[in-house]
Amino acid sequence: MRVGLFGGSFNPIHFGHLRSAEEDREALSLDLVYFIPAASPPHKVEGDLAPAEHRLAMVRLATKGNRHFMASDVEIRRTGRSYTIETVKYFLATLRQPATLYLLMGADQFAELETWKDCGEIVSLCNIAVHTRLPEGESGPAKVSLAALNGFGYSQKEDHYVHTSGHTLSFIASSVIPYSATAIRRKIQRGQSINYLVPSDVADYIQRHALY
Repeated sequence: MRVGLFGGSFNPIHFGHLRSAEEDREALSLDLVYFIPAASPPHKVEGDLAPAEHRLAMVRLATKGNRHFMASDVEIRRTGRSYTIETVKYFLATLRQPATLYLLMGADQFAELETWKDCGEIVSLCNIAVHTRLPEGESGPAKVSLAALNGFGYSQKEDHYVHTSGHTLSFIASSVIPYSATAIRRKIQRGQSINYLVPSDVADYIQRHALY
């Protein structure tokens, strides 16, 4: 089984998240993608976050109807900071084997990977897939810091990178129009429409619970 782990604050989840995950799923032939809302993201200001149970509920609404998508509450049930290394170890220990794990992330998250807790162990335990938008007319892997890649122990092989552990780092060209959860929250605060930026069930949930 090939499984993708897609973590984030999902504050709120929007079509950019869903489309990126779908394109990653197709590119990597994933059987399942777990959306994993963070209870306490180490790199976010918690004052901006909707309560974790609301973000999990919105993820469940957004992913229903896609048999390849699942919502996971593993980071919300766990106390303390939501460190990815602990989540990766949880899935490695609990998934039916043999399972191949892909940690899915955006280019902005990948740029900060060196600051993540036990980042060296993360890249040694699972494959990494980064969804990124390439400049018009450009193909192939995204331009990334060779120093950073060497620091993690990656070497280039054709259109991807290989870690000394045998796990891979891939860059997946995304067609997603860049639109952030921050911009969506601003629209809500200004009383503007968020139709067609988030699933309708999520928009209704936000309105019903007066979030943001």
